[in-house]
Parts: sequence; C-alpha cells; structure tokens
Amino acid sequence: MSDAPDPDFATRARLAGVLYLIIIVAGLGAELGVRGPLIDLDDAPGTAAAVLAAPGLFRLGIAADIVMAVCDAGLAILLYLIFRAVAPALALSAMVFRLIQTVLIAANLMALQTAWLLLSGAAAAPQTQSLALVFLDLHGYGYDLGLVFFGINSLMTGVLIMRSGFFARIFGIGLIAAGIVYLIGSGLRFFAPELLSVFIPLYGITIIAELAFCLRLLFQRAT
Repeated sequence: MSDAPDPDFATRARLAGVLYLIIIVAGLGAELGVRGPLIDLDDAPGTAAAVLAAPGLFRLGIAADIVMAVCDAGLAILLYLIFRAVAPALALSAMVFRLIQTVLIAANLMALQTAWLLLSGAAAAPQTQSLALVFLDLHGYGYDLGLVFFGINSLMTGVLIMRSGFFARIFGIGLIAAGIVYLIGSGLRFFAPELLSVFIPLYGITIIAELAFCLRLLFQRAT
C-alpha cells in the first residue's frame, strides 16, 4: 500500500466506517426487518391490517431510512476527502452520484408517508387500501431508481480503491461487482420485473462487498 494522502486519513477512514456501518444496519433493518414482514404487494387488505397493527414499526422503518440518508451524505463527503488525492475529478463524480442517490431515497420516503396517511385515515375503504399499496410499490421503484446512481458510484469508488493503493484491490473489485449487481437489479425492476425474483439472491454480493469495505475503513490504523 502507498502512504496515506494526509495526516487525517485514518480518522476520516474510521469515521467513514462508522457511518457506513450505520447505513448498512439502518438500510437492511428498514427493508428486511420492517417493511419485509409488513408489506405484501399482492394483498392490499393484508398489508393494511399488518401496517395498522404495527404503526410504530412502520414509522421506525421511515426513521431508519432518514438516519441512513443523513449518514450517506456524510459518507459521500468523507470518501471524497479520502480519495481526492488519487483522482480529483473521479472522486468528485463519485460523491455527486452518491449524493443524488441519497436525495432520491430521502425524497422517496414521502411515498411511504402518503401510504401511512391513507391507511391511518378513519375506516380506510378497500379502494384506499389499494391506493396505499400503489404508493408502497412506488417506494420500491423510487428506491431502485436511487440505486442506479449508487451503482455508478460503486463502480467509481471501486476504481478509486484500486488506483489508490490505500486499500487492498480486492475491496475495489468487490465494490465494482456490487455496482454491476445494483445496475442490473434496478434495470430488471423497471424493464423486466418478472425476472427480479430470480436475480435477488445476487444482492448478497453487495452486502458482502460493502460490509467488507466498511470493516476495512472502521479498523484503519493510525499512520
């Protein structure tokens, strides 16, 4: 590995690792731990009943996504500061694409809030439940739209890692693989949703790659 770019490298890397870990826990928790058990896009009445039976859990998912978005913005800036000495234009581009993803995912939370407002209204009719399900489905599309930009960011970050010499090249290869998975998965969501269920297991690559890089940042030693 080459020397760190500046005296603050280790501090920035460890802080980036902390934010990255929060992002992973909050993001997976919101999607798999909260929305996964509550939402069935093929069952509007069942989804309405599940959400209304656990309003705190549903709101917790929204709160987790807000925390994730805030941390993501901070992580985008820190990664730019870490890699700007390697390739300033590429590091800046990666930051911009990650921030676009952050804004899209944060704004997309309004779809969840709209669904909640519809379902929590007095005696929600079947038509209202169906409309709420549309907004819950729309949230999924909005999330994947954000992941298009995140996929591009992952490709750029992977290249930066491989060019920097600050970290082992395997971390860069992992993020490049993750970026490809995000781009293909988001493309399937919009253009071939019938194939998405077959592709979903490959998202395990993204979890492994991002968690590995997160831990590498978290345990960066002082120089």
